[in-house]
Amino acid sequence: MKSIDLRPVPEDIRRLLDEEAHRINNESFIASDPVQFPRRFTDQRDIEIVAFLSAIIAWGKRTMICRNVERMLSLMDYSPYAYVMDEGYEELDADMNLHRTFFARHFQYFLRGMRQIYARHSSLDEFAASMRVGEDELPSWRLVACMQEVMRQVNNGKDCSQCLPTNLDQTALKRINMALRWLVRDDGIVDMGVWQSIPKSKLYIPLDVHVGNTARDLGLITRKANDRKTVVELTGILRTLRPDDPVYYDYALFGIGVGV
Repeated sequence: MKSIDLRPVPEDIRRLLDEEAHRINNESFIASDPVQFPRRFTDQRDIEIVAFLSAIIAWGKRTMICRNVERMLSLMDYSPYAYVMDEGYEELDADMNLHRTFFARHFQYFLRGMRQIYARHSSLDEFAASMRVGEDELPSWRLVACMQEVMRQVNNGKDCSQCLPTNLDQTALKRINMALRWLVRDDGIVDMGVWQSIPKSKLYIPLDVHVGNTARDLGLITRKANDRKTVVELTGILRTLRPDDPVYYDYALFGIGVGV
């Protein structure tokens, strides 16, 4: 990966980022965010399944996202790991709509792959460790590539972009980077910190339109595209502020202008 020209962050912008991240990163944030769902569970496999499903459908209004994650949990009888291993998803009508353009057939696709992973590994974290994901320069993109390989094996060689992005050279991988923030960051406030395979220093910012626009307004980045290159650039700049925990500032970039 090419080196990035890391512009120094002005002190007033740094103070704003620190203040906003501190304001948003607190327990009151949990109740209105999809992170509430994996936090309900204690078994790591339940946490992983729910974290990824919650992140996969995390586009649109947060109220709609939360309503539809609750619906998926209900389908799984609030026992995600048991539901996956018992293949309960195969009984669903494949055309049942679960969230916007996400249907039961996509839910089935993803859970077949998760079942295969859990048949071979004690957790998704252990799977990631076995693939040496944390040693990669881009751990989240490496993890998705490894998961896709397994998913294809049990889904007739097909990809499913509704579950995991397929354009890994370009995608910002926003939803997966968000799930990994939940699973890896370990400050004990909002994020759960249950994974060991990826160090939090190697997490990447979950970049969407709002976060990208906020970062541009603050002068942190200038690229207009919300793609992988911009994620790498923005995260590199945030690492100059917190080398061990750059995505702490996701809270600030999300919160500024939203009023949460």
